[in-house]
Amino acid sequence: MRPIEAELLSGSELYREVVLEKLLHARESVCIATANVKAMFVEHGGRFVPLVEVLDKLAAKGVALRLLHAELPSRPFRAAFDKQARLVAGGLGLKVCPRVHFKAVVVDGAWAYLGSANLTGAGLGAKGDTVRNFELGFVTEDFDVIDRVTALYEAVWSGAECRTCRLRAVCPDPILPASVRMAEKRGPRGGVRLGKARRLRRHTSETR
Repeated sequence: MRPIEAELLSGSELYREVVLEKLLHARESVCIATANVKAMFVEHGGRFVPLVEVLDKLAAKGVALRLLHAELPSRPFRAAFDKQARLVAGGLGLKVCPRVHFKAVVVDGAWAYLGSANLTGAGLGAKGDTVRNFELGFVTEDFDVIDRVTALYEAVWSGAECRTCRLRAVCPDPILPASVRMAEKRGPRGGVRLGKARRLRRHTSETR
């Protein structure tokens, strides 16, 4: 077993360290993995604002943003997301995989959080100590840990795990190479059945 340097955090410490100290000050990239995605507020500029507003500001600075999640984000999150044209246009990359249950935040490829907290107000958000979830996680700059987290993230994001996944039949949008997707989505008469958008769709009467 190789020793690593890491700090174990809990409760609101996670919010302060992961969100306020690291995510909000990203310079190059932010990769987030979470099972659940809900609207969450964070402190920024002396007030509490939706996280997507902060992400939009990061995108405007050229920070590459990716969010890997297992379930459809909550309606409040989608409503806030829809107000950020830059994110809707691709400033925030989103991909869904039902098997994603690890929670991680990697900032600038040099710092990582791993733990129990989802991207929710009661998880990594600014909820008060008396109402937030009981969460634990550690943060580290250990290169081997970051490499392994990044390797798993990239494998899921790229669709490398989709070929052998036994849940593909129920997956809402398998992340496969274009050539494989086209071959698998051909109908019984040879027509092509279009897949779902790779990013969140704007609100329609069906999604409300």
